[in-house]
Parts: sequence; C-alpha cells; structure tokens
Amino acid sequence: MEPRNYIVTRIEGEYAYIADDDTSEELFIALALLPLGTDIGTRLHYENLEYSII
Repeated sequence: MEPRNYIVTRIEGEYAYIADDDTSEELFIALALLPLGTDIGTRLHYENLEYSII
C-alpha cells in the first residue's frame, strides 16, 4: 500500500476516526495502533504498516 496522510477527526472510546487527506474517506482504527499523543486534529502519516505523527 502506498503512503497516505490522515487527520484524526474524532475519538470515540478506544477508536479514532481518521480522514484521508486526498479523498476525505473516513475510517476508524483502534487508538492502540496509533502513536502516543494522538488526539483530535492530529495529522498522521501511514507507511510500511506504521503510523507516525507529522
């Protein structure tokens, strides 16, 4: 999968909803899979099965 950039749009319980920068497609992912410090408005970069804060 190619690298992607996302923004966290909301957090509900143990899940974060993230929106793709290019397509605005929204998906949800467990907070445990995201870097520490992730909050609403955080910009994320996904590459090589890993998220990082940008």
